[in-house]
Order: sequence, then C-alpha cells, then structure tokens
Amino acid sequence: FPFPYAPYRIQEQFMEALYGALEAGRVGIFESPTGTGKSLSLICGALSWLRDWEEKRRQEEARLLAAGAGGQDGLSPQPSGPGSGGTAGQPDWVTAFVQSKEERDMVDRLKEEQIRRKKREDRLEKIRHNVQLKYAAKRKRCEEDEAKRLLQLSKEALSQGAAEGALDQLDHNEEELILADYESDDEKKVVSGLEEDDDDDDLEEEHVTKIYYCSRTHSQLSQFVREVQKSPFGKDTRLVSLGSRQNLCVNEEVRRLGALQLINDRCMEMQKNKHEKKSNEENEGKKRRVSHTVCPFYSYEQMQFLRDEVLVEVKDIEQLVSLGRETKACPYYGSRFAIPAAQLVVLPYQMLLHEPTRNAAGIKLKDQVVIIDEAHNLIDTITCIHSAEVSGSQLCCAHSQLSQYMERYRKRLKAKNLMYIKQILYLLERFVAMLGGNVNQNPGCQAVSQTGTVLKSINDFLFQSQIDNINLFKVQRYCEKSLISRKLFGFVERYGGPASAVKTNKENQKLAGLQNFLLTLQQGSDKEGAPQSPPVEAEHDQLRAASPLMQIEGFLSALTNANQDGRVILNRQGTVGQSSLKFLLLNPAVHFAKVVEECRAVIIAGGTMQPVADFREQLLCCAGVDPARIVEFSCGHVIPPENILPIILCSGPSNQQLEFTYQTRDLPQMMDETGRILCNLCNVIPGGVVCFFPSYEYEKQVYGHWEQTGLLSRLAAKKKIFQEPKKANQVEQVLVEYAKCIKRCSQTGGQMTGALLLSVVGGKMSEGINFSDDLGRCVIMVGMPYPNIRSPELQEKMTWLDKTMPRAGGQAPSRVLIENLCMKAVNQSIGRAIRHQKDFASILLLDHRYTRPAIFNKLPQWIRERTQVKPAFGSAFAELRKFHRGKLDAL
Repeated sequence: FPFPYAPYRIQEQFMEALYGALEAGRVGIFESPTGTGKSLSLICGALSWLRDWEEKRRQEEARLLAAGAGGQDGLSPQPSGPGSGGTAGQPDWVTAFVQSKEERDMVDRLKEEQIRRKKREDRLEKIRHNVQLKYAAKRKRCEEDEAKRLLQLSKEALSQGAAEGALDQLDHNEEELILADYESDDEKKVVSGLEEDDDDDDLEEEHVTKIYYCSRTHSQLSQFVREVQKSPFGKDTRLVSLGSRQNLCVNEEVRRLGALQLINDRCMEMQKNKHEKKSNEENEGKKRRVSHTVCPFYSYEQMQFLRDEVLVEVKDIEQLVSLGRETKACPYYGSRFAIPAAQLVVLPYQMLLHEPTRNAAGIKLKDQVVIIDEAHNLIDTITCIHSAEVSGSQLCCAHSQLSQYMERYRKRLKAKNLMYIKQILYLLERFVAMLGGNVNQNPGCQAVSQTGTVLKSINDFLFQSQIDNINLFKVQRYCEKSLISRKLFGFVERYGGPASAVKTNKENQKLAGLQNFLLTLQQGSDKEGAPQSPPVEAEHDQLRAASPLMQIEGFLSALTNANQDGRVILNRQGTVGQSSLKFLLLNPAVHFAKVVEECRAVIIAGGTMQPVADFREQLLCCAGVDPARIVEFSCGHVIPPENILPIILCSGPSNQQLEFTYQTRDLPQMMDETGRILCNLCNVIPGGVVCFFPSYEYEKQVYGHWEQTGLLSRLAAKKKIFQEPKKANQVEQVLVEYAKCIKRCSQTGGQMTGALLLSVVGGKMSEGINFSDDLGRCVIMVGMPYPNIRSPELQEKMTWLDKTMPRAGGQAPSRVLIENLCMKAVNQSIGRAIRHQKDFASILLLDHRYTRPAIFNKLPQWIRERTQVKPAFGSAFAELRKFHRGKLDAL
C-alpha cells in the first residue's frame, strides 16, 4: 500500500482487512483507536483497492473490445450464464443469437464509454495545464457582468418615468404568494432544474465506481480532505466535497436568511424563476422583486467550469466556496455535477442516510462503496434524522396563518389547492385536539386536563385523531411540490409582523428531528447525543423565523412510516402550547436497509465501536444483511503497554464501597469519598485531570456538597478547577483557559500542579475533543452513566427490542441495550486521553460494577487487556504514584 511514511503494523493489518472487505463486497465494522492513523489507513486502503479495481476493469474492457474487433469467434467461448445450453427448451441457435446480440451491444457500450472517458480525461488534462483557459473564462465572466449591469441601469432609467408602475407593483407583489395551479397527484416528474440543457451529453455522464466517505461534522470532513491532499493519492484522485446549501451557498442575499429550511426554499424558488422566464421580460424592470430574481451564480456554463476545476485538484469545502465566489458559479450545484466522474465523494452523514436528501443530491449507491466514519453513534443518528417533534403552539400558529392565507386568496386559488389546504387545516385541528386543546384559542392560555406522556402506535394515533381517512402520502407530496410552507412564510413575513414569526417557537423551542440534527451538524457542535438529550439553545434562534408549517411537514412525513417501526408520543404539559407530538423511530434498520442492499460494500468505522453487537443485531441483521457478509475488525493501539494504566477501583480511602446507583450516589458519604479520591490523586498526578460525571445535575450536586464541606478549597490548592459549561459556545473558552493554566503551572512549578476539569458524560467534552499529553494525564469516570430508564422513549425502545430481538447469552435485549448505551458513553469519554503514539495516561473507573464480566468485556480491547482491578484504594494509589513518577523521570 502506498503510504506517506512507514506505516505501523496495525495500519497494514487495517488496510489489508479493508481491501479484503471491499474486494469481497462485505459489510465491515472496523475499529481503530484514535491516534492510530485511522483516516490515512482508510484513504490508502480504499483508494488502493479502487485503483486496482479500475485497472482490472480496463484490462477486461480491452480484452472484450479486442475480441469484438476480431469478429464473432473471439466472443463465443464465453457463455453468458451457467445454464446457457438451450435455456428453457429454446433451440441453441436462438440462445446463441440472443447471446451474440448482448455481446455486440456490450462492445458498443464499452466503445461509447471509452470515448466519453477519453473526452473527460482530455478536458481535465487541458484544464490542468492550460492557464490561459482559466483567464479566458474569467474575462468572459467580467464582460457578462458589465453587460448585465448596463442593461439593469437602462431598465431602471426606463421604469423611473413610469408612474403607473407603482399601482402595478402593489398588485404584483402578491402574485408570488399565490400557489401555482397544482396539476394532479400523479403529475409528471418535476424538472430537476438541469433538464433545459438536455442536449449536453455531459449530463448523461455515467457514474464511475466510487467511494462515498461520510463523517459527522464539516470540520471532520475538512480534516479528512486535508489528509487525502497529503496522501500519495492526493495528486491524482478526483475528489468532490458535498455540503448543505447553508455551507456552500455564495449568494449573500440568500445566505442572510440563516435558517437552513429558508435557504433551501429560496434557492429552489430562484431556480423555478429561471425556468419560468416570462415572455414579457421587458416588464421585469418594473416588477422586479427579490423572489422573482434568478440566482446569478446558477449559470450552467460556469458550474461546468467549476465542476472541472473541482475534479482536477482535491479541494475542501472552504476552497470550494472561495472558488465559487471567484468563478461566480454555485458550489452547491457545481459540486453535484462533479459526482458522476468523481472517485471519492466526501459528504456529511445525513446526506447519505436520509433518502430524499440523497436523491436530491444525485447520489447513486448502486454497486458503490460507502465508508461511514465516526460511526459509534450511527444508530442514534439514523433515529434522530427520521424522528420529528411539533409543539402545540406551532400547530395552532400554523393553523391560524394558513386560515388567514386561505381567506385572503380564496378567490384566486384553484379547487385542488383549496382542497389540500382544507385537509392540512383539518389535520392541524385534529392534532391539537389530541393534545386536549382547541385551535381557535390561544395555546398558551389553554390548560391541559390530563398531563403526562402517552405512547401510541402510528395506526392508533391516526385512528384516534380521526385522520385515517386522509392520504398522508398525497398531502406530503402536495406540500413538497407546491412549496406551500415557503408561500406561507412570505405571506406572514409581509402581513404578520414579527410577532407571529416568533410566536411559533416562543413556548416550545424544540425542533423537528431532521432539522435539529442538521443544525447540530452545521454548528459543528460535536454532539448529537442520545435521542433524549435536550436541543442546544443556539439552534433555536436560527429557526425562530421559520414557518411552523415547515416543522409540521417533517412530522407528517414521519407518520408515513410503517406501523411497527415507530411510535407517536403525546406529551401533555401544563398548557396546550407547551405540549407536543413527537414521532419516535424504533427501527433504524428500515432506513439503512436500502444503503446496504444497493452498495457493493459498506464499511462502518470508528475509534471506539465497542460494544459491536448493537450494530450487528439492531442495524445489519434487521436490515436483512446475511450474517456471513458481515466482517469485524478491531486493532490494538500503537502506544506501548506501559504508557497506559487503567484501574477499576472498588472502594475509596475510608473503605467505603464505590457504587453510584440512583439510590446511593446522593449519599453524603459517597460524595465525600469521591472528593477524597480526587484530593489524593491531584497530589501525585501532574498536568491535567479530567473527571467525568454521569449528568450535569449530579456534577452540580457534588460540586455544591464539596463547597459546603471545604473539600473544594483543598482540591483548589493543588489544581485550578474548571467546570464544563452547558452552552456550546462557551466550551472553546473554558478549554483555552484550562490549557493555559496547565502550561503555566508546568513552566513555573510551585504549589499548583495543573488543572482539574469536571465534565459530563455525553456532554461537549466527551466527544471530538482531544485531551492529549498534559491536557489529560488522568481520566476519572465517576459511576456508570446509565441512561434515564424512566424516559418513556427509552422504555418504548426496550419493549420493542424485547419483542423483536432474540435473547443474547441469557440476557434480555432491553438489558443489553441499557448496558451498551452506558458503555458506549464510557468508552467515548475515556478514549479522549490517549491521542498519539508517545502519549501516556492513567484511567480510573470508580465503581465496583465495572468488574462484572458483561460490563468489563465491553471495554475497548486495548484498554481491557491492560486493566487492573483494585479492591482497596491503597494499592491503586501506590500503582498510580509509581506510574506517574516513572513517566516524569523518563521525561
């Protein structure tokens, strides 16, 4: 395997296993701890396979073409199938004729493909070497811009004199708010926005075999692209990075809309305007309005130019955006044009896992390779993407907006439109009734009589809310095609004043599942967490201005899932406004099945994939993958065994047994014992100590207790204490201060030996943040972070698993789920400390329950092999002191 430096042995093993899995078309679960060069191994292993595969295909093509040129004889020795001798009793000459026709067609197809490929390669080669070509294109753009500007000026000069234009405009302004005539339910496929250039054979470009690489955040994707640039494949790989419009749009006017949904809608509308160029273009000057403009960056010629530029040289998202600005071409669509010819497509999770998004992006998975990196939360991610939530206040608000819209334009709307609007109003009315309210009253003032949470199957929900007679598939298609939420947003923007826009999210600021997930992604906030985690505050401001109907559409489409795969949660709280309806997806496999079926091979990779059983049973086997097709690979760590000291501690300094269950962890003696352990450790451990608590509430409680008992000041004498902030935007600042403090202490010496960071499992610090070297010399895990078993969603998931999954090793699937969720969180958190080959750290698990075999075996193998169990604190303390003293002397 080509590699930028001599690879570690485990990297070689990883690449060999990866190559084998791709060659055999397997579904692989690959685990390679952070710090072992996983990205490079993925790049070099997968691209080596792709290069060899392309070479084999070329040779095969050459052989067939040569045989085809040599006349019929060269072809006949290769029968097309095992039973070709007179299939189904047909005479041999019929079979032979059919066969030779197939072969002739194949040779013709290969010849065409070769010509097309040659054309593409020549074009890219020309761009690579011809600087003048770029300048010519640039000059042409400048000329066009100038011409446009002059034309615009003359149009404005003309329209200034026309006083009657003012009257005309009033009327015209509202034109765009009125829904277009909705053809019919089985209407022809809407043009994708590119069909006008159908005569261009480039559009029909065949998808070459490629690798789709997904990760969770845009920063992780950019990091991966930089690794590709540095790798031996950096020069001659055709790579394209895909992102959302929010990340790629270069039209400032559209970018300013902020919320993803609004950006998407405005973009689609501008394209529609491009296709519906009116015949009376000369009137455009008078009637020009934002919504009627077409996007200046959506120029087919420029986007093709951008496509070629992207394919010539590996670029990450930032480089793609600046190239788009420079070439006045849309990076969002330009990058999509590059998909067919690309060998490596880099994209965020949800683009690949959410089928409508995948189709819209023009991603074809048939016979391709998919690599999903950072996949430890894959099950949660799929659940999150396909779940949706709407609040009572959003439902009422949408109902009032839509009723006003219908009243205002009743005379202008066609019958089909009116029928669908009435259906949507009826649905909203019934949803609010299910929450115990009335749409015509203020949701904030209606008290709910029976509070609490009720779970229903989809069918029960549809039946009890009396909407089982409405075809939700048709309503969903109507919403999509008519852009009704966009029109409604424009209407409210104009007539509703700011109040009605904010009112949507005032009482309940929870977002629909997909949008919530997309936003978490965009902000690079490195956490999508378990489904029951609360949304981050920063996201609300972004969608506050969006139309509530947009979120409701997400909920309606969720209701079209199969009855057994999801549940509707009715959450009735205080008032109707605060109550909500939530769709919970129970079976993520239904949405993953298509990916696994269509792809040639799928690789699910991560730094910590333990426990792996979840992926195998809940995701792959449920998606119908043959167990024989699944391969698992887990490699050790590159650090020498003596650089890590994991200890399970069963009791503290005063022999108090450590067991942090819900019942015992609040006892003063448990909190005191935890404090004593930390005080002792801070005396002997240099640099940074990171201590993880099971929840924010518990961390706050312990901190308060230590403050009262004076233990906090004893701790603070040795280490400066930092706490993980709840707000995502403050994390960076805390980390910078923490790192500064440790550096200062190590340089000046003295009483203070570093810093102590109190963090939360599943919080901002437990994923995606590196505590390498002095930032994390010891990681302490207080108790076991079991999820909240009382959560109705989790209970439903447990019941569902017990019904649908077989018992494993005598344990109920629900019990296994709880343990797995706990241990996944633990493994993510303790893996933060060791980040490269020369790093060293100690890991302390405070709870005797970690010694149970079922739990112990779920630790990552490289940690498990080196773990010591210490029943008493004395011997554990001696080990830790010896370990850190030895390391200090070695430095």
